[in-house]
Amino acid sequence: MDSEREDLISFVESVCDEVPLRIEADLGHGFVRLRSSEAERRQAAQDIRCSEDIVLELLRNSRDAGAHRIYLALSRDEDTRRIFVLDDGEGIPSSMHKSIFEPRVTSKLDSFHKDKWGVHGRGMALYSIAVNSEHANVVSSAPGLGSVLEVQTNLKKLPEKADQSSFPHFLLQEDGSYAMRGPKNILRTAADFALEHRELCQVYCGSLTEVLSTLYYHGLDLPLTSKNITDEESTEVPLIYHLSYAADPHDFTKMAHDLGIDISERSARRIMDGTREVLKPLLQRLKEESFTQSPLLSSAQDISAEEVSRGESLN
Repeated sequence: MDSEREDLISFVESVCDEVPLRIEADLGHGFVRLRSSEAERRQAAQDIRCSEDIVLELLRNSRDAGAHRIYLALSRDEDTRRIFVLDDGEGIPSSMHKSIFEPRVTSKLDSFHKDKWGVHGRGMALYSIAVNSEHANVVSSAPGLGSVLEVQTNLKKLPEKADQSSFPHFLLQEDGSYAMRGPKNILRTAADFALEHRELCQVYCGSLTEVLSTLYYHGLDLPLTSKNITDEESTEVPLIYHLSYAADPHDFTKMAHDLGIDISERSARRIMDGTREVLKPLLQRLKEESFTQSPLLSSAQDISAEEVSRGESLN
């Protein structure tokens, strides 16, 4: 159906001057009033400028869905960037899996969320991501069972910071507060979000395999998770933790595929054998790396809300 609609649009544009399709009224003197669809398209194209913007909007989306744990899984193959955000939030009904990427679609009819990055809840964030990416979809989600969203971008069209390996760190300022420093890459974007929302949720970030390993062991820690779990009980456990039900590596690879991530049975075996790393929350890693690398901070035990400098120092 989508391809038929695109073919129809292409046909209309080929036989008509496309300008009337984009304007609502010609006001004269070179001024026009754009149609809503054209204004939305232009706004969406400006909302997302880089991979880091996509990551931020997906994290905000999970936060607004009430997620307590958010997992950011990343991979890059030459100029293709893949971004997965998996969470244990409220989830999305199957009938809405495609609609959420349309403009002005939101679950926040009577509310919106304003944070340090601006207003969220106008129904444009996921649309903006879809407009600026090669592929964006809901891989898996259901009401009450969390969500898995995947976005693929072409880095030639949508860039990102050249340094994606440097991890951010805290530096002690003259006034006794701490400021986050480091290149404004994906890791720092996620860490900045995790710091801002440390009372609401935990954020994990790593490779596809690292995230799968973390999900597996987090699932094992849940009270309802066991090898003899029933189908009825499994409906109470977020979809992302169903990996912990895997009976063997072959079963694990099939469950990972259902989350949109393909791995080998060899990698699955290593995860189930406990030889793959389980990720730490970003803030824990941030504190450990900051305090162990700097003699100035070696005696620090914790970072309170008052000690963390806000505003520009975190940007």
